[in-house]
Amino acid sequence: MPAQSLERLQPNLEPVALALGEPLHPGKHVYFPLAGLISVVATMVDGASVEVGMIGREGMYSVSAILSEDTPSERAMVQLSGSALRLRACLLRQEMQAEKSLQKLLLRYVQATVSKVAQSAACNRLHVLEQRCARWLLECHDRADADTFPMTHEFLAMMLGVRRPGVSLAAHALQEHGVITYNHGTMTVLDRRGLEVAACECYRVIQDEFGRLTQSV
Repeated sequence: MPAQSLERLQPNLEPVALALGEPLHPGKHVYFPLAGLISVVATMVDGASVEVGMIGREGMYSVSAILSEDTPSERAMVQLSGSALRLRACLLRQEMQAEKSLQKLLLRYVQATVSKVAQSAACNRLHVLEQRCARWLLECHDRADADTFPMTHEFLAMMLGVRRPGVSLAAHALQEHGVITYNHGTMTVLDRRGLEVAACECYRVIQDEFGRLTQSV
C-alpha cells in the first residue's frame, strides 16, 4: 500500500483475532491478515461446499468491497488461526478515489484473484485428486507459520469439493511418498520440494501470475 494511504488509514485499522473455524461477516469491513488463513467458500442449495479462495498475509478479504458496496454471496471462515487488521470498507473505497496508485494496486489484486479462481476451476476439472490435494496443501503451507498445522480429512474434503474417502486416499498417497504426515487432525509438510513435484502446474501458474500482477504496480 502507498505510504501516504497507509498513513491516512492507520488510525482506522483495528486489530482483531482470527479464531479457528470462525465465520467472517463481510460488507462493512475488509480484513488484512497478519497471520493465519481465511478460506472463501461457495455453498450449493443442498449444502455441499467447495473452497474458491484462500487469503493469507499476501492479500485481503473481501475483493467485493473494492468493487462495490454489495455483500458477496460466498461465505468466509478462518482456516488457520491468527490475527488481522480490520478496516471499514467505505474508508478503503474513499482512499481508492483519493489515491490512484492504491486504486491500481487493489484492482490488480482483484485481477489476480479472478485469475486464480479461473485456474483453480480448470485444475478441479482436469487434474487428478492427488495433484489437486498437493497444490492445496502447498498454498496452505505458504500461509502457515510452521510446517505443522491443524487439518482434518473432513475439512480438506470440503475445501477440495470431494468425498472424504477420496481425499483420504490422496493424503495417504502423499504420505507414502514421504512428503507429508498426518496424525490426529494435524498435517506436517516433511518435504516441500517433493510436494511441489507431486502437485500439478497450477500451483506455479497461480504463484507466478499473482506475483506478476501485484509486484509490477
